[in-house]
Amino acid sequence: MIQSAKPRKQRKFRFTAPMHQRQHFAHSHIDEALKGKLGIKKNSVEVRKGDTVKIMVGSAKGTSGKVTSVSLRTGRIHIDSMTKKNARGKEFGKSVNASNVYITDMDLSDKIRAAKLKVQVIPKKKEEPAPAKKETAAEVKATL
Repeated sequence: MIQSAKPRKQRKFRFTAPMHQRQHFAHSHIDEALKGKLGIKKNSVEVRKGDTVKIMVGSAKGTSGKVTSVSLRTGRIHIDSMTKKNARGKEFGKSVNASNVYITDMDLSDKIRAAKLKVQVIPKKKEEPAPAKKETAAEVKATL
């Protein structure tokens, strides 16, 4: 918790904070429609890999995409749709501050995360193979 109102001490707190406190720097607001659908009371939650977010601030305002990684050390996130080319033409991801995005869809496959938010777990859909069709004796004779 920040104890001082002085900006210099607030900056020092953020740069020297231990990792268990830095987890709070990687929180983002939740879209109102998602809050209503899932019945979440909180305004902001921890951003995780797999969440879909929309950028609210900066030159990429309005861009949305899936989170590919979250850096607790810097409090920034990487989004799959945010890329930049270097001088050699290689693409790499740009990072965005977690406070500059809001979550539009959450990855609730983690039971612990769902329990924290008091939301039911939504398992990932697995595609089932199509059932094999049984051939009748008449069809077998027709193919011969």
